[in-house]
Amino acid sequence: MAFVTANWNPLGEAFYRKIELYEMGWSLKDGLRECLISAAPYGGPIALLKEPQRRSPSARPQMEIYSSSGVTLANFVWKSGVVIQLGWTVCDDLLCIQEDGTILIYDLFGNFKRHFSMGNEVGQSQVLEAKVFHSPYGTGVAIVTKASRFTLATNIDDLKLRRLPEVPGLTGAPSCWAVITQDRQSKVLVANGADLFILDNAVCTPVSPPGLSPQATSIVNMCVSFSYKYLALFTDSGHMWMGSTDLKDKLSEVDTKVRNTPRQMAWCPRQKSREPSVVIMWDRHLLVAGVCKDTISYHLDDDSVLVPELDGVRIINGTHHELLQEVPAACEEIFKIASMAPGALLLEAHKEYEKESQKADEYLREIKEQNLLGEAVRQCVEAAGHEHEAETQKTLQRAASFGKCFLSNFPPDPFVCMCRDLRVLNAVRDYTVGIPLTHTQFRQMTIQVLIDRLVYRKLYPLAIEICRYLKTPEYQGVSRVLKHWACCKVQQKEEADESIARAISVKLGETPGISYSEIATKAYECGRTELAIKLLEYEPRSGEQVPLLLKMKRSQLALSKAIESGDTDLVYTVVTYLKNEMNRGDFFMTLRNQPVALSLYRQFCKHQEQDTLKDLFNQDDNHQELGNFYVRNSYQEKRLEARIGLLQSAVDEYNKAKNEFAAKATEEEMRLLRFQKRLEEEKSECLLGFSLHDTISTLLSLGLHKHAEQLYKDFRVPDKRYWWLKLTTLAEKEDWEEIEKFAKSKKSPIGYLPFVEVCVKRHNKYEAKKYVSKVTPDQKVKAHLSVGDLEGAADTAIERRNEGEIITVLSRCSPATDRSLIERLHRAKATATKK
Repeated sequence: MAFVTANWNPLGEAFYRKIELYEMGWSLKDGLRECLISAAPYGGPIALLKEPQRRSPSARPQMEIYSSSGVTLANFVWKSGVVIQLGWTVCDDLLCIQEDGTILIYDLFGNFKRHFSMGNEVGQSQVLEAKVFHSPYGTGVAIVTKASRFTLATNIDDLKLRRLPEVPGLTGAPSCWAVITQDRQSKVLVANGADLFILDNAVCTPVSPPGLSPQATSIVNMCVSFSYKYLALFTDSGHMWMGSTDLKDKLSEVDTKVRNTPRQMAWCPRQKSREPSVVIMWDRHLLVAGVCKDTISYHLDDDSVLVPELDGVRIINGTHHELLQEVPAACEEIFKIASMAPGALLLEAHKEYEKESQKADEYLREIKEQNLLGEAVRQCVEAAGHEHEAETQKTLQRAASFGKCFLSNFPPDPFVCMCRDLRVLNAVRDYTVGIPLTHTQFRQMTIQVLIDRLVYRKLYPLAIEICRYLKTPEYQGVSRVLKHWACCKVQQKEEADESIARAISVKLGETPGISYSEIATKAYECGRTELAIKLLEYEPRSGEQVPLLLKMKRSQLALSKAIESGDTDLVYTVVTYLKNEMNRGDFFMTLRNQPVALSLYRQFCKHQEQDTLKDLFNQDDNHQELGNFYVRNSYQEKRLEARIGLLQSAVDEYNKAKNEFAAKATEEEMRLLRFQKRLEEEKSECLLGFSLHDTISTLLSLGLHKHAEQLYKDFRVPDKRYWWLKLTTLAEKEDWEEIEKFAKSKKSPIGYLPFVEVCVKRHNKYEAKKYVSKVTPDQKVKAHLSVGDLEGAADTAIERRNEGEIITVLSRCSPATDRSLIERLHRAKATATKK
């Protein structure tokens, strides 16, 4: 704690510090000399392509991948072409850009994933320089060829190559160039001597930085900030221009007093103000230049490389890994010499409290009098997040906890969250893990991305512990990690299938959010079909098992699983697959061994494939169903000859099935169809008279109403004749229910009095009364009298004031029993006579 400010250096109103992150674990004899090196941002891995020590045709370069602490992750002999540039994707995959324009992609452990080309033109003219950049669309690649032409790919996962316009007067390599992203579009900024151009999709636009030193005759280096907001240009006169990437605003111009071209430049973002600073590196010299035109110089003991970060610049050399950044505001307020900030006073109060000194009370009282105790706690909590030393973190958090004791309404969440974040950060910063994230980077990255990176590095135990500690939801945390572990496990070819399946089952159990089918799919993709089948046994959802089993050509097992699930759609899916994959005989034989599938397939064929259904019945010698099949098809035929032929086939099948009833019924249907055919052929006047009448009557008496109605329509029998014929026929059969349906079918052309009369004639006055209300008024008295309803007849006659109807009703009355009715009728008659 006493030496917190020992490595601070002032730059204008701010301070900068250089923190040692790691003493590198690698052993590089010559350091970073003669190495092609690339380090991923956010504390990512480091790739080195080392040239062979022996200069011979057979010697090959060595590709080495390390963590940020120098722990070896992978190394292999490079056997491909000449590499121009290395870079990392946003997912920590290694990009190797070759001279012929081919880009090879490797994972973190040196396993080849895929490759792609930047186009034939690039391959012919060869790559001169290349840059890997990150944009809102993903990881991009830009290259310039030996023909001085630029090609750009904004997203390598959705490759769309853009050939940019030519730069006027450019022959050979440009002085310097960089990729910038503005308005969600990637462009290339190119310097050719003192001239500056912006290349986009269509045009090459000359631009001029405002206020650039007139002493400059050439722009020799440039760099863009991490956020693509700021641009720095270094000229041959030793001046460095700083401004916005749109070249509209100038921030400052600094004379570095060094005319040599820098090996590398990088922006170092500032936290207190909007204007960052620029870090410039020569062979053994590092310079930090700010907008205020002040500078900080550092001596470098070894060849180094700069890695721009969100909140600073990492410096990597052969022995050490350091972080250069502006001192965060909270840390400066607390640790600055003679600081009277609330956080500084609270820290002193806590120190005195631990010494059991009364000065602690004096410091606290001073903070309380200014009403800044809450601000003091906030500063200590924030400063703890920006410190890398665990002891300093603890001291600041203890001071914050001490101050919270004297506040009644201070929210606990910031303090608790910072404790959790620091515990996670200290775990991943550990030398064995080697991810030196700052708290700012951690917040920008999010915990989900950090878990993904740990999983990608196969640090499963640490990832699971962090998920459990932060109480991350299962599907985002532990379940996701375990699924990745299982997918990695199935790729271990040295272990037996049974052993791997058992280990995965024991480890995963019934953890929510894990699909065994996804793990089995990974096993199948690795060529381990038997392991995939064993893993599918643990998958509780048949809908997830079946598609993969079909993909693995295990159709019989897939059909059994689908039937066990009880999901008819799933069974249909498998059956359809089998039908397309197998020959007809094998397909039918397979279905015969699975009755449920066979039944469902029959249902399908009944509606979709009639001919296939017939083949199924033939194969099974199912004569009863074949007969039913022919009968059903006969109803769909319009031609009588075809219908008769189908019915004859049905009779033959029913006879084979020894179903006499069905055979006789079908023969009767055939007889009627043959008779109908004869009627259609003859159509004589004689037939339309007496013979047709008898035919319709016969059909109705047999209950074949549809056939009778068809004859009535085909031969245009008059409506009244047909209605009389049908009514009398039905009455003779005493089919009262059919008569009632007939009466309700549509309006009767013969009226409804005949319905009453035929019912009465058959001595069924109960049925007759149903139709009295439908009779027309002029026939209603007669209808009432037919059913013996004198009261109804009298009421109707009196209502109509019809003298003739009244007399008719009087003639039916008995003086002995209907005296009151007779008197009412006489009075009505007298009234009717007067009128």
